[in-house]
Amino acid sequence: MKKSNLIIVYNQKEDKILMCKRAKEPFKGKFNFVGGKVKQNEDELHAAYRELQEETGITNEDIKLINIMNIQYQIVDTELEVFVGKLNKNLVLIEEVNKLYWIDKEENFFDRDKFAGDGNIGCMVKQAEIYLSTKEDKIYVR
Repeated sequence: MKKSNLIIVYNQKEDKILMCKRAKEPFKGKFNFVGGKVKQNEDELHAAYRELQEETGITNEDIKLINIMNIQYQIVDTELEVFVGKLNKNLVLIEEVNKLYWIDKEENFFDRDKFAGDGNIGCMVKQAEIYLSTKEDKIYVR
């Protein structure tokens, strides 16, 4: 089974979520989370940190990632791993291919005209919000 990841990154105040605007298909021109493919025999958490650093410049010193859900797409033999984290400081982001944006967390992430994933982005943000609300200490870097 092929594996990919998506990373939901919150700013320090937890009021904005980092997204990229897709430069290519699928969902060209729409907002999506950063992330990418997991290499064969690569640890999933390592892959998430690697993709995050490649696409944004954010390192494991800047954020602690937690896996909050995995989605299996049986027909295309793919598993999507979703991670969430909160930055521990303000950073200057480094764009790789896709332009990066901070989107207000109150945005309608179910808007299919604006966001990739046919509504899945909205579901993932809801799960991230549930996770954040159940953590007494929220998500802080070790």
